[in-house]
Amino acid sequence: MSAKTRVAVVLSGCGVYDGSEIHEAVATLLALDQAGCEIVCAAPNVEQMHVIDHVAGKPTSERRNVLVESARIARGKIRDLATLKASEVDAAILPGGFGAAKNLCDFAKGNANWTVEKETARFLSEMHAAKKPIGALCIAPTILAALFGKEGVTVTIGDDTGTAQRVTETGAKHQSCRIDQIAVDETARVVTTPCYMYDARISEVFVGANKLVAAVLGMTR
Repeated sequence: MSAKTRVAVVLSGCGVYDGSEIHEAVATLLALDQAGCEIVCAAPNVEQMHVIDHVAGKPTSERRNVLVESARIARGKIRDLATLKASEVDAAILPGGFGAAKNLCDFAKGNANWTVEKETARFLSEMHAAKKPIGALCIAPTILAALFGKEGVTVTIGDDTGTAQRVTETGAKHQSCRIDQIAVDETARVVTTPCYMYDARISEVFVGANKLVAAVLGMTR
């Protein structure tokens, strides 16, 4: 893979309960780096839905910014998603974590018709229109279902029946997958994998993330 292949990694904060799932984000970044890609980390400059104490598992009174928190994972090298255009990259990947369902969209609120954060929707719609591949891990495929469900995009969130039903209600197709599998929609140029939608080990998450990255990069050739 050419070192000139540029892949955007869209983050949603830092921490499984209110931001990006760190293991999934690191697995993605490592796989991309090992493939010789240039990584462009980005996140929307918006407030998190809320902040969760990751020890107690409960909301706190703190307020945090998605871009600022995502910079922790990116080691400070991150773009405001509002400044990133699809023309600058060859592919995009969205790690999971509750931030994907709380900050990049509002799926976690339980609404029948959930919406996607403005800059996230704009960037991913640009990528899709340009037929550039998009990967999504764990719960992040719900973002793609909200945006491209009416086109019948195929995604996976594993085998969670309730979540899968909500996904299909957008018009999207759901493909059940094991933890180490990926769902590939060649027409929509979308690749998804379950990761921590299962009670998984970190090594299992790395397998799925690596397969997803390889499939996404294969679509850039």
